[in-house]
Amino acid sequence: MSNAKLVLTDSGGIQEETTILGVPCVTIRENTERPITVTHGTNVIAGLKKENIINAAHAQLKRFSEARSISAPPFWDGKAAERIVEILGKE
Repeated sequence: MSNAKLVLTDSGGIQEETTILGVPCVTIRENTERPITVTHGTNVIAGLKKENIINAAHAQLKRFSEARSISAPPFWDGKAAERIVEILGKE
């Protein structure tokens, strides 16, 4: 997946994986339980209609070809456990 130019999926887990990898994603569903991937711009919800899926794929490819780099969303740095331990240690 890290070498993909675009990923089409209906999987929430894949939406997160493409986001952390900086790979554009098109979700073939009407909604997502991973809205951060949409607001971050790495994922687009295309729905189920063929035309919308194709348009979303073209849009994502264009967006990512123009972007210099896509960084991970805030706090997606693999340090959640460290932050939790720090917070628990303060109590």
